[in-house]
Amino acid sequence: MLRQDIIREATRLTRAGQLIEATVLLQRMLRGDAVADAAPGPTGRIALIGREPPTIDAKADTIEEADSPHPARAAPAQPRTLRALRDRTKKRPGFGQRRVIKRAPLPPSDIVPEGARFVEGTYSNPAGSRAYRLFIPSGYQGQPLPLVVMLHGCTQSPDDFAAGTRMNFVAEEQTCLVVYPAQRREANQAKCWNWFRTADQQRGKGEPLLLAGITRQIMRDYAVDPKRVYIGGLSAGAAAAAVMGATYSDLYAAIGVHSGLACGAATDLPSAFVAMRQGGGSDDTIILNDGPPVPTIVFHGDRDTTVHPNNGDQILEQSIRTARTQKQVHRGRVPGGHAYTRTIVTDASGRGIFEHWNIHGAGHAWSGGSPAGSYTDPRGPDATREMLRFFLAHSLPRKPGES
Repeated sequence: MLRQDIIREATRLTRAGQLIEATVLLQRMLRGDAVADAAPGPTGRIALIGREPPTIDAKADTIEEADSPHPARAAPAQPRTLRALRDRTKKRPGFGQRRVIKRAPLPPSDIVPEGARFVEGTYSNPAGSRAYRLFIPSGYQGQPLPLVVMLHGCTQSPDDFAAGTRMNFVAEEQTCLVVYPAQRREANQAKCWNWFRTADQQRGKGEPLLLAGITRQIMRDYAVDPKRVYIGGLSAGAAAAAVMGATYSDLYAAIGVHSGLACGAATDLPSAFVAMRQGGGSDDTIILNDGPPVPTIVFHGDRDTTVHPNNGDQILEQSIRTARTQKQVHRGRVPGGHAYTRTIVTDASGRGIFEHWNIHGAGHAWSGGSPAGSYTDPRGPDATREMLRFFLAHSLPRKPGES
């Protein structure tokens, strides 16, 4: 149940820079014990009663199935399942206390195929500085290639995300460049991209300016086809990818949103918790493009308890509401894995411009990913291969006068 007094107090705390206290309040409200644990103090403000402070952390949901040989896996250093962690701490996923986990370095064979390169770089501009890793396929000989920007989820790193998605291996087959920007812990305690802050939802400011800058730096330093540049991500990274599609539709030809939220679904920390819990903001808060819709592919598990599946539906609905489209619905099942419903939306010319993969029985994890990385569900479908397939089917339209 949402309590407006708690929402107001959490907003005040956020504006005062007291993010931990605001998060504690929201956690209790969403858990349903806010009345008992968050009582008004003598000044009329809600007093906090001693619990460990959480972080806003989009974590994987482990969905156990007794007859499945491949349960979704989280990082090996965590308890055996995130469900066990939830039961032990009695906290909802996505809002629990998270200690810093140091994993052993991943072997190169889990990250990059033989013969290809995975190099480090940094980028700086007035909005700050970010490191990144760039995958260069073995087939790159200076010819213009497609570029994919991949944004990791909370607590992840470029190496971890590359290993879990295996995007480098599929990009090696298709001869694509892939860049993985790295969020700094100084920018967000859990290394989440700050998709929920108004300052980081605007063109030419904050994290959008940084991510566009990294993209353009790769385009300057390597041969990139400027019509075939794409961006995708997981969870907080997916929400950030949606922001980039809304703010830099002239740079990215298509976007991929896995277990994420629409741009503008939240504008601060309190509304972020509400959006993750029950779906994004109203039509007045969702940020829409003035131009034609950016082709978008969405993946979301229907048992995701970290980012509500309604958010996946909302991305699709907001994107196509001004376009003349038709829908086709296909249902299938991965052998030995998840069933899914795939909705394809075509424009007036019959071109597929949106896809929504509703994955039945899946939680908050990269579909079809490798257990070498964190927050993956090997039971498919293969989001990496399908996302890259969708990307490469789209390119930016030619400008007037271009041949």
